[in-house]
Amino acid sequence: MTFAAKPMLWLLLVLILPLIAFFWWAWRKRQQLMTQFTSARLLGHLKVGVSPSRQKFRMALVVAAVVFLILTLARPQWGFTLEEARQRGLDILVAIDTSNSMLAEDIQPNRLARARLAALDLMHRARTDRMGLVAFAGTAFLQCPLTLDDAAFSQSIDSLDTRTISEGGTALAEAINTARETFKNEKDNHKVLVLFTDGEDQDMGAVSAAEKAAAEGMLIFTIGIGTPDGELLRIKDERGRVDYIRDEQGQPVKSRLNEKLLQEIAEATKGFYLPLRGTKTMDMLYEQGIAPLPKSDKASTLLKRFHERYHWPLSIAIILLIAETFLPDRKRTRPEESRMRSQTSSAMPTSTVAILLLLALPLSTFASPSQAFREYQAGKYQDALKDYENSLQRKSNDPRLHFNAGTAAYQTQQYDEATKQFNDTLNSQDIQLQQQAYYNLGNTYFRLGQSDKDEKKKQEAWENALKHYESALKLNQQDQDAQFNHQFVQTQLEELKKKQQQQQQNQSKDQSKQNSKDQNQKNQESQDKQDQQNQEKDSQSKSDQQTQNKSQQGKNGQEKKDQGQESNKQDQEKSQSQAKNQKEQSEKKDQAAQNQAAQSKEKSEEEQREAAMMAAGQMTPQQAKQLLDSQKGEEEVLRLGPSSEKQLGRNRSLKNW
Repeated sequence: MTFAAKPMLWLLLVLILPLIAFFWWAWRKRQQLMTQFTSARLLGHLKVGVSPSRQKFRMALVVAAVVFLILTLARPQWGFTLEEARQRGLDILVAIDTSNSMLAEDIQPNRLARARLAALDLMHRARTDRMGLVAFAGTAFLQCPLTLDDAAFSQSIDSLDTRTISEGGTALAEAINTARETFKNEKDNHKVLVLFTDGEDQDMGAVSAAEKAAAEGMLIFTIGIGTPDGELLRIKDERGRVDYIRDEQGQPVKSRLNEKLLQEIAEATKGFYLPLRGTKTMDMLYEQGIAPLPKSDKASTLLKRFHERYHWPLSIAIILLIAETFLPDRKRTRPEESRMRSQTSSAMPTSTVAILLLLALPLSTFASPSQAFREYQAGKYQDALKDYENSLQRKSNDPRLHFNAGTAAYQTQQYDEATKQFNDTLNSQDIQLQQQAYYNLGNTYFRLGQSDKDEKKKQEAWENALKHYESALKLNQQDQDAQFNHQFVQTQLEELKKKQQQQQQNQSKDQSKQNSKDQNQKNQESQDKQDQQNQEKDSQSKSDQQTQNKSQQGKNGQEKKDQGQESNKQDQEKSQSQAKNQKEQSEKKDQAAQNQAAQSKEKSEEEQREAAMMAAGQMTPQQAKQLLDSQKGEEEVLRLGPSSEKQLGRNRSLKNW
C-alpha cells in the first residue's frame, strides 16, 4: 500500500495528540464543574446509570474517525495495472540568439526577454512534442537535449542571458550546424528548427548551412526579433556608467532586424519567416507550420497505474461517527431508577464538540486567499490584509499574494506597507502583473506625497510616482489610466515647482530691495557729510578773505578811489569764481552718487536673475563653465577588443554584438 499524498500524514501528529489532550482536559473540567454546582451527597444520585467507560469509548471513536479521515486525505493506493504510454509528436529544436545585440530595447522590455517568453509560449502549445534548446552567439552549443520534460526545458530557457556564451558576435551558421548534429541520430521523426534572432549574421554562411540542413530533411522557421529601424546598443562599463557599444571607428552601433536574410534561410528549407509581433505569433507558427506535419508514434516504458482506495478509510470514519452518535452515556435501567434521575440539563455531547473542533481547526489554522478576496470585495480591507499576510507566511514567493496584500494596504491608507508589497511583486515573470504593480506604485507614491506637508519630500515622492508610471507605460503603452495619471501628476509637480520658484523669487526680491535701501541710505549719509564739510570749508575761506580785505583797505586807505573800486571789482569776481567751482564740485558729487546707485541696482538685478535661474533648476554661465572643465578629465571612449583568438582568426571584421 502506498499514499499519493504522503505529506497529509503529518496531520496525524498535528491533530491527533491535541485532540486527545482536548478530550482529557474537557473530561477533567466537566468533573470540576459538577463538584462546584452540586453537593457531594447528591452527586451520586445524579450520576446513577452514567457509564464513564462508555463516555471514554465515545471519545475513542471520535479520535479513530479523525485518524481515518486523515488517511482518506492521504489517498491510499493498493494494487496497480501496467500500461504502455505512447507519445505522438515532433522533434523541435529552439535556437535563441544571446549576443549583445539582443539587449536592444526597440521591443519591450528587450529582444532577449521577448524571445524567451515566445519560446515558453511555444512549449505550452507543443505539449506532445519533444523540445530542445540551442544557445548561440559567436558560437553555438546544445543547452538542453530533446526531452518531454517541460520543467527541464523551461529551466534552460530561464538561464539564458548574454553571458551564456563568452564569444561575442552572431553566427547563424553555427546554430544551424549544431541543430544538424543534434538531429543526426533522429531518423524516424520530422526535424524542426525554430530560430529566434535579429538576423545580424557576421559569418555570411547561414544560407548555405540552411541548404545543407534542407537536404537532410530539416525544416527551419525563422522568427525576427526587433524592428527594421533598429536601436542603439547600450552597455554598462566597470564604473556602472551606461555607454554605447562602438565599432572600430568609435561610432555607436545601431542593431537592425535583417528580415531579408531570415526569409532566405526559411525559404531554403521550405519553411517561412514571421516577425515577433503581439501575442499570437507562436499560435500562428504552430497552427500553420508545425501542427500540419505528420507525427510519429513513440512507445515509452511501461507505467504503473495504482488503484485509489481512499473510499475504504472514508467509509470506516463515517461508520465510527455514526456509532459514536447513537451510543448513549447511560446504561439501560428500570423505570424506578429512571424516575430518580434529576432533570438537569446535560452538557454538550462529546461528538458535537469533536465535530466542531474538526471544522474549526482548518478555518483557524489556514487563512485562505479566496476568503481574503471576499473580505476585500466586502470592503473589509484590514481583515483582507491580515489574511493575505498570513498566506504570505506560508507562500512568501507568490507575487500575486504580494500584489493583493499591497492593494489591501493601499485601501487602508498604509502606503509604506503597500510600497513594500508592490516592490516584492516586481520579481514576477508575468509582464502584465509587473505593469499593474508599477501602476499601483505610482498611485501609492502620489498619495504619500499628497499627505506629506514637507514640500521637498512631496516633490521627491511625486517624482518617484512619475518614474513608476513611465515604467508601466513601457510595458503597456495602451494603458490609458497610466497615461492620464502620469499627465495629472506631472501637472501637479510643475505647479509645485512654480510655487517654490515664486517663493524663492519673492525672497530674493525682498533681500535685493533691502540691500538697495541700505546702500542708498549709506550714500545719502556720506553725501550729507561731504556737503557739510564743504560748507564749513567755504565759510572759513570767506571769513579769511573778508579779514584780508579789511586789512588791505586799512593800509591803502589813502589810495585813490578808482583803485578801491577796482579792488572791490576783483573781490567780486573772485567770489563768483569760488561759487562756480563749488557748484561744479557739487554736480560731480551728485553724478558719482547716481552712478554708484545705478551700479548697485544692476548688481542686485544680476543677483536676482542668478537666484531665479538656480530656483528653476538651471545653471548660471559660471556654473556651466566649471562643470564642463571638471568633466574634461573624465571623458573616456569605450573600446571593445577581440574576445578570443578564435574570433580573430575568422575572415571578417571584428564585431562583438
